Amino acid sequence: MSDRNKGILLLLLSALGFSLMAVFVKLSGEVPTIQKTLFRNAVSMVIAFGFVVYHKERLLGKKENQKHLLLRSALGMMGVLLNYYAIDHLVLSDADMLNKMSPFITIIFAAVFLKEYVLRFQVVSVIIAFLGTLFIIKPVFDLDMIPYIAGILSAVFAGGAYTVLRVLGNKEQFYTVVFYFSAFSTVILLPIVLFFYQPMTMQQWIYLLAAGVFATVGQFGITVAYKFAPAKEISIFFYSTVVYSGIFSIVLFGQIPDLWSILGYIAIFGASLYMFLRNNREFKEVKE
Repeated sequence: MSDRNKGILLLLLSALGFSLMAVFVKLSGEVPTIQKTLFRNAVSMVIAFGFVVYHKERLLGKKENQKHLLLRSALGMMGVLLNYYAIDHLVLSDADMLNKMSPFITIIFAAVFLKEYVLRFQVVSVIIAFLGTLFIIKPVFDLDMIPYIAGILSAVFAGGAYTVLRVLGNKEQFYTVVFYFSAFSTVILLPIVLFFYQPMTMQQWIYLLAAGVFATVGQFGITVAYKFAPAKEISIFFYSTVVYSGIFSIVLFGQIPDLWSILGYIAIFGASLYMFLRNNREFKEVKE
């Protein structure tokens, strides 16, 4: 199997993991966002710790990679916090689609910070995708905008984290990267959660533990996927989460996205599909 196909399969698995994570986060109900985020990262930390120990790797990575590991972790933590806030306050599929702006933002960051060349069709795709977000957000400039802004910012921070992952490449094992990120977030959030802890029912504990497990599946999948192939070549397959989230929204929560949101989904997915097809064509032309 080619590296590109491995990346695609891992992204599909990652998408399912993150979709189920979002479901359990929403099912957990009125638990503070920071508390939910701590559970997600603590579970990931324990699972990743097992992988690191089993493979006898360094827990905190190599000395020369500390700057990038720390930056990836800080950006990732902010992305998760904002994404969880959006999930709690928006239709599940809306929150998911806003977060899926991250591949487009990764292209922008890669061009600005990594000096990667951006083709004209990629610029067009990014513009169309950002226009699509306006259909989902439906700007009204009041407090109702806050969850939508959080959703967009979650994509910005996630895009930054994925850009740093591109820099790290194969310099660190994926489970080391996940452990570092999860441990960093747990250490930062634990004191806050202990101070403002809100008691939970057994059902909420189960839901948040499940969210942590599926988040780990998603995190492992996407971390490894982008080691096999650049985001601009395979990121479209991550949009399968929208299908999962749409089904879960309707079946579990009775939330049906409105017509404007659906138009936004079509615009963002269409932009990603167009970019994917053009990337494939460019790839084939180079090979020939």
